[in-house]
Amino acid sequence: MPLQVVKPATSIDLEGFLWREDPSIKEILASSSSLEEARRSLFLYLNQLEWRLYSGEDKLHPLVEAVARDAIRVFKNIISPRNEKLTGYSALYCLWRLAREGRAAAREVDEGFVYEFKHLFKAINGRPDIYPAKYAEGLEQVDFTRIKGRRAGIARSNYLDELARRVREYLKRYPSGLDPEVVKRRRRNVERILQVLGGSPDDWRDYRWHFRNALKGRRGIKVLRELLGLEGEDLEALTKALEHRVPFGITPYYLHLFDLDSPWSHDHQVRRQVLPPLHYVKTMIEHRDDREYYFDFMGEHDTSPHPLITRRYPMVAILKAANTCPQICVYCQRNWEIVTALDPQGIPARKLIDKAIDWFAEHPEIRDVLVTGGDSMILDDATIEHIVKRLSELDHVELIRIGTRILVTVPFRITEELAEMLGSYVEPGKRVISISTHVESAYEVTPEMAEAVYKLRRNGIMVYNQQVYTFWVSRRFETVALRIALKKAGIDPYYTFYPKGKWETKDYLVPVARILQERKEEARLLPGTFRTEEPVFNVPRLGKNHLRAGQDHELIMIRPDGRRVYLWHPWEKNIQLVDPYIYTDMVSIKMYLDKLREVFGEDPEDYKSIWYYY
Repeated sequence: MPLQVVKPATSIDLEGFLWREDPSIKEILASSSSLEEARRSLFLYLNQLEWRLYSGEDKLHPLVEAVARDAIRVFKNIISPRNEKLTGYSALYCLWRLAREGRAAAREVDEGFVYEFKHLFKAINGRPDIYPAKYAEGLEQVDFTRIKGRRAGIARSNYLDELARRVREYLKRYPSGLDPEVVKRRRRNVERILQVLGGSPDDWRDYRWHFRNALKGRRGIKVLRELLGLEGEDLEALTKALEHRVPFGITPYYLHLFDLDSPWSHDHQVRRQVLPPLHYVKTMIEHRDDREYYFDFMGEHDTSPHPLITRRYPMVAILKAANTCPQICVYCQRNWEIVTALDPQGIPARKLIDKAIDWFAEHPEIRDVLVTGGDSMILDDATIEHIVKRLSELDHVELIRIGTRILVTVPFRITEELAEMLGSYVEPGKRVISISTHVESAYEVTPEMAEAVYKLRRNGIMVYNQQVYTFWVSRRFETVALRIALKKAGIDPYYTFYPKGKWETKDYLVPVARILQERKEEARLLPGTFRTEEPVFNVPRLGKNHLRAGQDHELIMIRPDGRRVYLWHPWEKNIQLVDPYIYTDMVSIKMYLDKLREVFGEDPEDYKSIWYYY
């Protein structure tokens, strides 16, 4: 990714903002005549700080001490020659120049770079800006050394009540599609959409009508202009997408989730799910000729042992039964092969699917088959049953998962007949069938979705969610609101995906630190059964790795533009010597916090601990 210094640090008072946090580092750097002298002296200094922690000289709270130890380790990592060679950058060189040249050197680094080291300096000295969290300010912890028994229990309960009450205030920002007022507004949306498309109330509950009326092409843009008042960059992006055959599409059902009367009130995620930003469209056009490889972030060309099959793990593989969807998600992992919504050419011939299933028959090591695409639920019932039946005949296949977003895009596709057919292939103690879906926000969870889910569950089909953690769903406690809505609808959280680091979707990306922060400070406040998912990073060609497992990744560099660089260890660590993967955050923490403030009016102080998640 190219270096992008968006906001040069020339307006920052380096003495008052950065060096005051650790004057000794400024002195070491300024007095060093060479970079290597600075490196050696800084390592010695960090070793001294570390020894003070281990010797107990610094009387720090154990939690603060843990942050300091982590920060020292990270600082050493960042200034190590090994990581400079791996990344091609030297944060130490930038710091050295800042200490010696001041403002002149500040032109070449972003504000985000200076902010990173300000917080690193604070952390190594036992002064991280973490406690208390903004939502816990003024809360008095219970001192169990002073009060005991029932009195202590009541005091602790009162403390927890107040903490939960404060979380509830955050949750009010994120209405669910199950809320009565939202349901009422959306009924009016349905009437408007049916009027424009010439449909009836009976049509609305017929998934075939939604498939036939998917909004794409010139007609789609015309309808969106009429119902959304589409203009500006959004209109320009769709017009260019149409002209250059960049796929887009929206189902009428999904359109009714928009705030038609008060745009951008609560539907930011819904809109950005399907309305591509101009940057995305321009990048797709720029790489129109090499899109098949340029946009294949996961390297699926290298992990496909047979047509329609992707395999990255020992006991599970993917069967791509459809190469198209009812609508197009902008951040789609497979945007390199999806041509358009509901593309007839995107449905493989039956004989190709059968040959792929024959491959599974020849590989008894596979226990779990994920039938996906695209969205396999666009297939007719007979084809879906054919696939499930054939897979069910393989004794070694114990789990058949169907990957689909149909619960979000056209939940009416889950008919009683389809649910009963799928359930007929469940054999307790032998074979499980489940649905894996992508619900992004509480606003997407609707009564229609819940109805579809319960049709499936009544027939023994469990439903699991994989949220893609984009910028548009990343505010404080926003994913907590999603988890609560999912549980009400009968869906269990399964994965929280760090979104793929694809340049065309940079407007959707968050720093790795944000998803770590969400898991520790927000998800943890929910009961365990609400937070059953695991945050993961999908390493290209290799597969998912646990994000919160510190032993599976290292922060190895801060680039001059403030972006963090990580070394991701493969899931095969401790099994095989597989090369790790170097990944650069598409946005720096400073860029992310600035955007939260600009778009949503968020207070960066609410996220102040994000700097200390490494």
